[in-house]
Amino acid sequence: MAAVGALLAELAGPGAALGSEQIWALLKGGGQVVLMRHAVTTPGVGDPAGMRLDDCSTQRNLSDAGRREARQIGLAFRARGIVVDRVLASPWCRCVETTRLAFGSAEIAPALSNLFGRSEHRTPQVREMQALVGERHSGGNLVLVSHGSTILALTGVSLDAGEMVVVTPQGAGSFVVIGRLSGLGT
Repeated sequence: MAAVGALLAELAGPGAALGSEQIWALLKGGGQVVLMRHAVTTPGVGDPAGMRLDDCSTQRNLSDAGRREARQIGLAFRARGIVVDRVLASPWCRCVETTRLAFGSAEIAPALSNLFGRSEHRTPQVREMQALVGERHSGGNLVLVSHGSTILALTGVSLDAGEMVVVTPQGAGSFVVIGRLSGLGT
């Protein structure tokens, strides 16, 4: 763990971001949090009118390309030997499906819900996510699959579908943004 700390101190100073291979190496050491935007969906923004969380047919869902992308993300983690201790997903079907295809299972976390068009939920939800993301842990990594608007509200990083931002928990709800990875593990 001292080597991870030294790597962070050397390469992730204020405003610095690590390169992809450095981020994968950091993930190999564990203890990081990966915030991932769900994989590619059918075209559109937001969800159709009348959307219900308990009925995937009423939501904007993954496309075939998104399903392939989710599987490739999982393969990239496994090929690099990245240990994932826990995977949480927003209750939206596109996040749950991304999580299951990439990592095999999904634990639903309402704190990761979509903030798009739901600004009244922003402050309390961001506080919940800060507590989740900022908690230090040992062992493998924590993966959170959510939405672009939600990840942006927490980290200030705008992600494309299937993209990831990696953060290092600092405790007490704080974290340091390390960098981002494309959805295909490159």
